[in-house]
Amino acid sequence: MSTADYDWRARNAFAVKVILQYDILEMSNDHIHQVNHSDSSAAHHSNSPSLDNVYSHDNEKGYPIEKGPRITQDSVIHADPRYHFDAADLDRVQRKLKQRHVQMIAIAGTIGTGLFLGSGESLSGAGPLGALIVYGLIGTVAYSALCAIGEMTAHAPISGTFPHFGSRWVDPAFGFALGWNYFYTNAISVPSEVTAATVLITFWDPKHQAGYTAAVCVCICAINIFGVRWFGEAEFVFSIIKLLMITGLIILGLVIDLGGGPDHDRRGFRYWKNPGAVAGSGLEPNHVGLDRFLGMLSVFVQASYSFQGMELVAIAASETESPRRNISKAVRRVFYRIMLFYMLGILITGMLVPYNDPHLLQGEGTAAQSPYVIAINSAGIKILPHIINAGVFTSAFSAGNSFLFASSRVLYGLALRGQAPKFFAYCTKNGLPIVAVLTTSAFAFLSFMNVSSGAATVFNWFVSLSTVGGFFGWLGMNITYLFFYRGFKAQGFDRKKLAYYSVFQPYLAYWGIFWTIIFILVNGFTVFWHFTAAKFLTSYINIPLFFALYFGWKIYKRTKIWKPLEMDFTTGIPSLEETEIPEQPPKNIWEKIANVIF
Repeated sequence: MSTADYDWRARNAFAVKVILQYDILEMSNDHIHQVNHSDSSAAHHSNSPSLDNVYSHDNEKGYPIEKGPRITQDSVIHADPRYHFDAADLDRVQRKLKQRHVQMIAIAGTIGTGLFLGSGESLSGAGPLGALIVYGLIGTVAYSALCAIGEMTAHAPISGTFPHFGSRWVDPAFGFALGWNYFYTNAISVPSEVTAATVLITFWDPKHQAGYTAAVCVCICAINIFGVRWFGEAEFVFSIIKLLMITGLIILGLVIDLGGGPDHDRRGFRYWKNPGAVAGSGLEPNHVGLDRFLGMLSVFVQASYSFQGMELVAIAASETESPRRNISKAVRRVFYRIMLFYMLGILITGMLVPYNDPHLLQGEGTAAQSPYVIAINSAGIKILPHIINAGVFTSAFSAGNSFLFASSRVLYGLALRGQAPKFFAYCTKNGLPIVAVLTTSAFAFLSFMNVSSGAATVFNWFVSLSTVGGFFGWLGMNITYLFFYRGFKAQGFDRKKLAYYSVFQPYLAYWGIFWTIIFILVNGFTVFWHFTAAKFLTSYINIPLFFALYFGWKIYKRTKIWKPLEMDFTTGIPSLEETEIPEQPPKNIWEKIANVIF
């Protein structure tokens, strides 16, 4: 049986199952606890049947935890159409991404211009040791969000991902705010990456920026319009290029540092001593210790931006073949690979270039400001800067591609659950949410604002507005996980039966919540030394915007926060048989190697 046939048969079986579930509900109210939780009446819960035994003794009944939609005496079902938890009959995306796509999409969405170019900004702001500490801290916070969304996705690999989880297990208003915040953050990041890619091309030809902008926009939109399989193959190729590039740069950097370059200058840790291991911010020159601490705070946003995108594997879950198995593998493997590349990359750059090197502060946006290119030019190597610029261009293109995919799928998920206009949920016969993709693609053309100097200022405000949006995403994932953890435990579920679970939870989620709140608050702290209204608004406007979305939807729909025994862990969640295809063992040495790598 082909993957496509399996996928359609599974979805048809699932649709029949959902219909049968509601028939059973109507016929067997004496034996089934139906919870019709109404947004408009808190008193309704006082008349609900006892839920003391919800999902209790699950293992004694012989149900694996992954098998979602089943109606038993103990199931919590929210049949109220206003909650849209029964959206499986509307979900028309198809599972076309394979394991190698998922692994590489996760890496492609993370390793990009933030590492190749942004590491230079972090180095100049915090110094080599300061940047290393900050990247290490941010890595642990990113890991907390990845573990949280990985475990929830292992239970529910469905469209809408973590914003829907927020609606389902925290509060419908929370999911609404989380989803629209994430959509906006990623949608406005698309033209930002298009601009970065265009600027990289001007490294060779600075005269035709508008033409290059149009070409990049069309290519990124076309890949997403052609469908998820094209997107997966494109990201697979881009990821291989980036992995080869960062591996080569780390090895080359180590060779140059040890004196293997044409200049035979053995640098070692020279720059950690002069000008020093930690840079100051310049805000408190009379208080050296405080100034250095502020220098580290100043690069939090840049370092965080470098790690954002790990959640892309979970967003793609509803379009992934055997999602529980493949997403779990991706979550286990991807973080350690990324931490390896980032931590080694930051360590090497700090050994190659002093943090006060004037080239780090040029802000050209091309490979000329990359610490690797600065070190290569200093060592007397001539051709490599052009190769690196080409590699960084593919990184920017890939990032824009990933942002467009992520934002379109979140918009589609919001539409499925009634939190966005229904027409955004329209899919083609090939499973492409075409309206959501086209709507998000329109954002790419905002990059033309950078062609005009006046419009470029407004565009930069938009980009700044989205900076803290990624922090709200991490915060939302961890908060949602804590509710998920409480509900799972209260209803008798065993997390260890999931395809993926973290032994560090729930403490890892608390760690992530604490630090993301700190990141949100210190995002624009420098404005308090040199205050401007524009800087203050672009740094902190996302905070009232998020709460406006939350309270606006809460008041409009009169939603309530879910209690542990009211959470629905069943409706619309496919079973193991409906999503998983038996894994084929590797047949030869090459397949075994590919299985280890991917």
